[in-house]
Amino acid sequence: MQSFSSEELLEFIDQSPTCFHVVQTLKNILDTQGFEQLQESGEWVLKNGGKYYVTRNQSSIIAFCVPDTFDGFHIMASHSDSPGFKIKEIPELVSEKKYTRLNVEGYGGMLMSTWFDRPLSVAGRILVREGSEIRTRLVKVGRDLLMIPSLAIHMNRGVNEGYKYNVQKDLLPLYGDADAAGTFMDVIAEEAGVDAGNILGHDLFLYPRVRGSIWGKDRCYISSPRLDDLQCVFASLKGLISVSSCSQIPMIAVMDNEEVGSTTKQGAASDFLKETVLRICRERGINETERSRMMASSFMISADNAQAAHPNYMEKSDAVNRPFMNEGIVIKYNANQRYTSDGVSSAVFKMLCEKAEVPYQVYVNRSDIAGGSTLGNISETQISMNTVDIGLAQLAMHSVYETAGARDTEYLVKAAKAFFESSIKCREDGVYTIR
Repeated sequence: MQSFSSEELLEFIDQSPTCFHVVQTLKNILDTQGFEQLQESGEWVLKNGGKYYVTRNQSSIIAFCVPDTFDGFHIMASHSDSPGFKIKEIPELVSEKKYTRLNVEGYGGMLMSTWFDRPLSVAGRILVREGSEIRTRLVKVGRDLLMIPSLAIHMNRGVNEGYKYNVQKDLLPLYGDADAAGTFMDVIAEEAGVDAGNILGHDLFLYPRVRGSIWGKDRCYISSPRLDDLQCVFASLKGLISVSSCSQIPMIAVMDNEEVGSTTKQGAASDFLKETVLRICRERGINETERSRMMASSFMISADNAQAAHPNYMEKSDAVNRPFMNEGIVIKYNANQRYTSDGVSSAVFKMLCEKAEVPYQVYVNRSDIAGGSTLGNISETQISMNTVDIGLAQLAMHSVYETAGARDTEYLVKAAKAFFESSIKCREDGVYTIR
């Protein structure tokens, strides 16, 4: 029986318009489940049966449970960021003393055309001076504030034959008339309840105001902003908080900046995950030799959504290795290791799916079309273990409004729970036991 509704997933996404809000939403849920926050800058005291989380940059979070005894880590990794538009430091542009626009730049590889002609607003964080301190405030302007208007077809007759968008020219959002000039940071300050003169820095993004929907015959599809990768984030969280018993440390790692390469202090290429694992081991009195032995039997699931076969473009998918929505978790492969899945990790994951009684399918891109990549192989440069890249099938990846299967989230929740409650042992190189 499903432990949540699709409406709950869509509400989770609606509360999480930026990576900072994703982490805050996760913290709020983890707090209600008895998890205790740790600080990277503070001392850690880990108790048997304890549940903990730690954040970095307020945009990445790692949560885990500590069983009485353990001999490995079961980690499920996903990412908090999504492609979109970031507001520049000096945010306003005035045109012909008639229009005030916002000055933005692209973040990640979005489908730009999908951002036109829909209500938008602004969310993110601001850094505020409070006496001798600088404090962070999250901001979400909860009203229709902006629009990126299309150019009329009469002025661009060839637009339907293909057009190359220029962010600096075509995608600057309209904020107001000339009277709006000089007021944008005042709007942000009012939303946060601070004086605009005390705002020393900001990381602000556009976000679409349209809410997620459930649609299709028998309500079989869901559409929403940021399904990539908040669908996997949500499923990993649900799997973690449903764990009843475990012999390995169950852990979720939600990392920022996957969409721009992960090479930041809070991305998968950073030492955040590695340092968290090391601190847990040190706190529990595990020496380096024991930790090396444990890592040989540890396992990571890199969870990031996969491209479903498109009904109008079936020829864009591989002839046989093509996933479909609502048909199970997707195992992703690439010969050049843009995905980490190999024979070992995929075999282990298939057994976990069988244990959880959920279906799985496979994705390999056409050999003449370059595919994407994700955080699994990047995180392996910091902390090595057997890792499988998986996701849920979706359409319109990196659109402002994406589509996925309504049933697939539950499959991943069940697989995550089975993973966290299982024991994976490396008996010798090439021999593994899964219970």
